[in-house]
Amino acid sequence: MKRRHLLSAGLGLVAAPSLVRAQTKYPERPIRLVIPFAPAGPTDIIGRKVGERMTGLMGQTWVIDNKAGAAGSIGSVEVKNAKPDGYTLLFATSSTHAINPTAYVKPLYDAVKDFTPIASICVNPAVLAVRMDMPDTVMGLVDLMKKNPGKYSYGSSGTGGIFHLSGEYFKREVGGMDVEHIPYKGSGPALNDMMSGQIAWMFDTFATMLPLHNAGKIRILAIAYSARSPIAPQVPTMIEAGVKGYEAYTFNLILGPANLPKPIVDTLDQASRKMLADPDMVKYLNDLGAPPTPDTTPERTAKFITDEIAKWAPVIKAAGVKVE
Repeated sequence: MKRRHLLSAGLGLVAAPSLVRAQTKYPERPIRLVIPFAPAGPTDIIGRKVGERMTGLMGQTWVIDNKAGAAGSIGSVEVKNAKPDGYTLLFATSSTHAINPTAYVKPLYDAVKDFTPIASICVNPAVLAVRMDMPDTVMGLVDLMKKNPGKYSYGSSGTGGIFHLSGEYFKREVGGMDVEHIPYKGSGPALNDMMSGQIAWMFDTFATMLPLHNAGKIRILAIAYSARSPIAPQVPTMIEAGVKGYEAYTFNLILGPANLPKPIVDTLDQASRKMLADPDMVKYLNDLGAPPTPDTTPERTAKFITDEIAKWAPVIKAAGVKVE
């Protein structure tokens, strides 16, 4: 009996540390990063670079898995339903975690409760541009719109997207303008109509509009962010241009399913911060017009999500955006 007790105790002493190691050694196999949009778009391009860098930092391959559909909801639901073991993560965006929670009549997930915040990677600010016969300042544009109610229209790459909502937010923040929204199927058709005089102005990204601005085909008036962009430092912020507190952007976050264990979150957090402290990664994101999010932590990422939902909810409701 004594011998059996000693053996049992000895086995317990051996097993306990092994169990601890098994629970805390992460990652032990490839990590799947679900990108909830199609390949070759901006979210996919940045997500693949993040996967490449995190592979090097964590010693396990980050496998990119594009799950497009329903404005990012299909991929988001996949991660929501995944086992909370750190091996299935989401590359979330403004669509999945700022717009869909309010725009969808019956959301497929709870953007806060169904996910574990890990890291904020970058933002991609909206940029306000006009056709060449429009005023060359933001407040000049506002003055013209207010003096000519109903005469002008603005465009976007689609109803309910961040650039449509950026326009509605702009109208709201300057005290209201009677300007009709014209939705297009993508940025290209909207830009073509702006250059040909069909619409007066629109919001989109530097990546889309800067080449046309440099060619003298459109005029960029401001960037909707708290700081100027390194790729176009001559362009003022919307705040500098006279629209107090105005910021509008898409964003990219790393999230896991709800109830992700803290040791796993901590490991991912540390790797994310190392990645965003790398000057090469900072330059890569800035060159895309997508500045890295400063001082990222899981706690700040959680607050970022709730702040963005609260910011866009009244804009979405006022614009009457509803997705069945």
